This record gives sequence, C-alpha cells and structure tokens, in this order.
Amino acid sequence: MVVKRKMTKWFLVLALLLAVVFPTGVFAATGDVSAISIDGENTTIELKVGSSKQLKVWASIEGSTTKKDVTGVVTWTSSENILSLNNGMVTPFKSGTSIIQASYQGSVSMITIKAVDTYSKLSLEYKQGGKYSLDSDGDDLKVKALALNDNSAVDPKDVTEDADWSSSNSSVLTIEKGVIKIVGEGKATIKAQYSGMTASFEATVSSPYAGLKLYRAAGGTEIGENEDLELILADSKIELLAKTVPASDKSATDVSKKATWTSSDTSVATVDDGTVEIISMGKTTITASYMGKTVSVDIYVRAPYEAILLTPSSDPLLFVGETLQISAGVRVAANETTDVGSSAEWRSSNKLIATVDDNGRVTAKSAGTATIKAKYQGISKSLTVTVHPTITKLEAEKTEMELLRGESASLPDVKATKVDGDKVNFNNKIVWSSDNEEVVTIEDGKIVAKDSNDLKLSTTATITGKLEDIGSGLTPNAAFPIRGTQDSVVTVKVTVKEKVLTLISEEEKMSIVMGEESSLPKITAVFENGEEVVDPSEIDWSVTGTNAVLKTAGSGKKIKGLTKGTATLKGTYSNKTISIPVTIEKKISKIVVEPQSIELNLKKSKSIKVTGYYTDGTKINLTSKMDWKSSDEKVATIPSSSVKAVAIGTATLTASYQGNDVSVKVNVVPKLKKLYVDEKRLALSPGAVKSVVVTAEYDTGETVVVTSSATWTSSKPSVAKVTAGKIEAVAKGSSSIKAKYGGKTATVSVSVKVEKAKK
Repeated sequence: MVVKRKMTKWFLVLALLLAVVFPTGVFAATGDVSAISIDGENTTIELKVGSSKQLKVWASIEGSTTKKDVTGVVTWTSSENILSLNNGMVTPFKSGTSIIQASYQGSVSMITIKAVDTYSKLSLEYKQGGKYSLDSDGDDLKVKALALNDNSAVDPKDVTEDADWSSSNSSVLTIEKGVIKIVGEGKATIKAQYSGMTASFEATVSSPYAGLKLYRAAGGTEIGENEDLELILADSKIELLAKTVPASDKSATDVSKKATWTSSDTSVATVDDGTVEIISMGKTTITASYMGKTVSVDIYVRAPYEAILLTPSSDPLLFVGETLQISAGVRVAANETTDVGSSAEWRSSNKLIATVDDNGRVTAKSAGTATIKAKYQGISKSLTVTVHPTITKLEAEKTEMELLRGESASLPDVKATKVDGDKVNFNNKIVWSSDNEEVVTIEDGKIVAKDSNDLKLSTTATITGKLEDIGSGLTPNAAFPIRGTQDSVVTVKVTVKEKVLTLISEEEKMSIVMGEESSLPKITAVFENGEEVVDPSEIDWSVTGTNAVLKTAGSGKKIKGLTKGTATLKGTYSNKTISIPVTIEKKISKIVVEPQSIELNLKKSKSIKVTGYYTDGTKINLTSKMDWKSSDEKVATIPSSSVKAVAIGTATLTASYQGNDVSVKVNVVPKLKKLYVDEKRLALSPGAVKSVVVTAEYDTGETVVVTSSATWTSSKPSVAKVTAGKIEAVAKGSSSIKAKYGGKTATVSVSVKVEKAKK
C-alpha cells in the first residue's frame, strides 16, 4: 500500500468534490465497490500525543448487503504532518488537527484527528514563599498555575485563567484566577485544579504589626493590658489613642484615625476615632482594631453611690386598705447607710392600684400590681407591689398527705376566702416550712420526702403555710386584720412510708369452684429496707371481669366464682400491685396422676399427666394447671408438667387442685453406660471350668460387679454351659457366652479343644 504523508489541502478538497459530482457507484456492475466508510466517518477523534488508534475502513459491495474490510488496501493520506499513518494505525507525534482520507477504487472517506499534548503535573508559582502580610498587595498576591508535559521538549502551559482555584479557609484569604485576596490572619491551603491535576501550597497570613496599645491622650500614659477605666456618670468626654506595637522592621505609629473603634454597649458609652462619650451607668468594652490586631479596655461608668437599698427588699403582698412604709438608703461606707427616703424621687407605675408619697409610704387601693420605684442621683431600685382583695381566712386543699421515701409531691392548693365568700387560689403567696426536716423538706415548691435509711416504715412531719412577713413597716387594715391570726395559717400532716420492693403471693395462680367462696391468697410485702409484713391490712383488692366477684365476710374478703372462665385478682399495696390469674370452673371430685412413680436417669425428664374428673362425670386435662412442688429440688425439679432428674436420690412431687392433693414418687438412678467382662476369649479343654467377672459402668463414673445379677446364656450349651458366670467346657467346638444386665450385653467367646496325647 502506498502511504502519502504529505499532500496539500486543495488536493483533498478537489478529491472530495470529484467524489460528490461523479460518485463511483453510478454505473457500477454487480460485485464492484460502491462506497467506502471509515469507522466514525466525518467525526473528530481526539488523541493524546504519543498514543495510537487503529482506523478501520469498510467497503460496500454492489449487489451485496455484507461490507468488506478494506483497511489494508486503501490509500491513506493526512492533511498535516503531525502524525504517522500506517495501514490505518494513527500515532500523533505533535499537537494539532489533521484530516485523514482513505481512497479506494474511486471512493473516498474522511475523518478528523485532533492531537493534544499530554500534561502529567500541575505546578504553582507564588511569591514570598507563601507567607503574606495583611498589607500585602500587587504582584505579591498573584499565583501562576503551569501545566507540565511529559515531553520535556514541550513548554509548560500557563493555565492560571482556566484552573479552578479554592481556599481551605475563606476567613483567611480567597483566590480567583490566581489572584489572592487577604481577609484575615491565619493559615489556608490554596489549591488549583486543571484537567484532573491538582497542586496546592499552604499560605500564611500575618499582621505586619506585633500588636496595638492604648494610651490616654491627656498625659500620654499607657493603659495596661489588665487595666480598667473607672468613670463617673458626670465625667466629660475622654480621648484615647491607639498605637501600633512595632515588628522588627517597623516603627510605632499612631493609628487612632485609621483604626476601627467599637463599644460593646453603646447605651453606656460611644466611641468615635478614640473619643469616648459617657451615656449611662454600666460596663462597656472599647476596642480598637487595625491590621489584624486588636486592643481593648473595659470601662466602668458608676454613680456616686453603688446602689440604693430598699426595705423590704422583696416584692410585698398587700391587701386593700393596708399601708407599707418603704425605706430607702445609700451605702456610704462599710456597714454605714444614709437614709435618703425623703430625698429620693418616688413613683408608682399604677396609682389606681397603689400610691406612694414623697417619703415612700405605699397605700394599697385596689387589686392588681404596681411598680414602686425610688431614684436617687443616677441610681434607682424598684419593688413590685401586688394588691389582693381583702381575705378572711386561708384553707389548704388537703390536711393530710402520704409520700414514699425519696418521693416528692406538689404542695397542696391553698384557697383564700374573700369578704364576699368567693375563693381564690393563693398558692404562690404562701411560704411553707417543715417542723422536721429530717423527714420532709420544702424544695423548689415541692414537698420532698427524705431518702434516709434511718426512717421507719412510717414517719410523720407537719408542714405549715402562711403569708410572708414583710416587716414592721406594715399597717394592717383595721377592719379585716387577717395577718397574724390563726386563719392566716394552714397545716398539713405528711406521712412518709418506706417503699415496697415487691409483693409475694403464696399462690402464683388460683383455681376456684363456681358458686363457692375461696380465701384470698396470703401476701407478703417486702420493703426496700429489707423488712417484711405478712398480709398487710391496707391491701386494696380488686377483680377484673365478670366471672368472679369479691365478697366481704366476717373473716375478711373472699373471692367467689360465678361462671366458668377466667379473671385476674389484683392486690395493691403502697407503690406495688400484684396480679394473680384465677380460673373459675366446675367442682372436681377426683384427680388421677400418671405415672404415680417415676424412675429417671440423671438429666433426663419425664412428663406427668394429670386428669381431673368433675362431679358430673366429665373430665379435664389438668396437666398444665398443676402447681407442682418438689420435696428435694436438689434431686428433682418440676418447673411445669415435666420432672427433671438433677441428682441421685429420691424426691416426692406434690400438688393440689381444688383441694385435691396428689403426689408422685421420683427415684433418680445412674444410667448404665457400659457392661464388660474381665476375659473376652477363653480356650478350654472338655471338662474344664472357668469363672468370669462382669462389671457395670455408670454415667456417674461408678463401677459395680454384677456377675450374679446378670442373665447368662450360651449359644451352644452342648459345647459350653454357664451358670452365674461359671463357664464349664462340655465338648469340642465354639460357643458364645452372653451376660445381660440393664439393657446392656457383654460376650465371652469360648473355644473347646481336645488336647492330643503326648507320645
């Protein structure tokens, strides 16, 4: 095949036009090539420089639907000298675009090859070793991304504009098209991605200054790092300066006008270019920030006095018609207070509810709340006065309560009776106390029973609730003097009981007869402190369903069966409830147990069948209803209807149903594991006698000689006979002697031979 590596573009275009104007197959005869086609004809294939691809050409044959592979016979040409072409195998050696043409018997097919360079690595070029300052700018902030070719002869490609850029910490810096934008101090990883390649480096941004310091403009004194500024409300504006702390190659600079100044609480003080203006009392933090460095100072704005003190100090409760003298004072020295009640400015937020005169005397006018405020030289203090309608007495919803040890309960509701007889809730106006805090305390509005091991099963304490004492400044309403009387106090007796751990019934289930009354099961209450009480009288019994009913008799409560079915007997005592299933059925006159005696090997089980016979002759399977008990659970246990052998010995199983007692004897014996003889083969002469010993080996490991107890047989008594292990040879021949015991067999092979006379 002729391969033409160089051919001008106009020749290819001319050839294509000729192929269109004079198509080959117009006058073709059957069997001639009508057209050829390269796989992927008229498309563009992208190949990396140095890689190869095999092109295939197929010829359409006139009169045939089958195409022929003519790859090796066509004439191949390339429009550009950027690749080698050998029998359709294309290998680019340079980047660029070339049109590949295949010609055969006047037919032409073309395809475009785009050769691209192969890049294997992405490299980043950046300034200052990746260490930047908050004031870095210009070219220092530019990063270049270069794609490196496997071929060292190919120059790196600048892909800065085309790469995807990212920063791991946008609070430090951002980057776009290779240009860094500084945001703040810290570290960030700059990453560029291009054509599946990635390159990165760690950038560090720091301040050009070591720090900032604050100075007072007046006098130029430095404000220490832990120093606060104490100001009085009446002080005028003060000037602050912010100066840089120089780095190694920097000098200190006054940046007061360039820095950013802030106040943490502008209601206390504002700041503008370092000028602080006092607004009100309080604390604020003045901060100056510049080039990533900050410096702060706490400013405390105070009144001439620290505080105004009111007596009473808590919010008072008044009834209509009562008056309360509130005193006001300021602390001028340790333990020294000056009365300023007559000099203070007094205000009431609602004079319809309560009024206050110039000396702080409050008069309750009508029901509601009002805020009484005293103000003096920039400081103030308030009390909320709650005024209630006049009441005649207090009553607690409960006079007695019960709690378990460690439990808590809400305080009882307290109602106040007004003059018109109506009652209102007074819960949050009552102050409670306990006369025995080792038993009961009042905590967060609740009664708390102490969790003490020293408590008895039942201990009592009394809690008392009364109106809060608001001091000697109160003048009661003379017409309705409720305060200080017995009607203003409520008492509640609180009984604290030990918690019940569990309730145990002597009967796990009951079977009662229709129409008959049965005693309730005996219950034992076990308390958490270990004490026990049998049949406590406070048990509250109930029955669910309609098949049985509880009746009260002279000897106490009993349960009576009404109709056939089931019911649940429930007993509740203190904090625990026990449920006992009850079966109500017809009367049973006889119970038959099968078997009545059982022999078991160790770890073996045997089911017991129980049949009950009603008085009308019908019967019932009671197997699953029996509550069996073993006289010795170390020998045999019976969790349900199946007895299990536990150890060698005897035990008696007993149960009762409707008053009918039954029992089963259980004998647990070891299991025979193996039977063996001391001699398995014997050779005897006629008339000779030989005794063998048979030993039984049990699963317990015990061995017993049972020679005399075994049953012996001979397969040929005419040859050898046996009695209790004694074998006697009778005549010449062979015989098998067997010993049977406990279902096992041991065998002795006997050979009887006549000895030849000696010459």
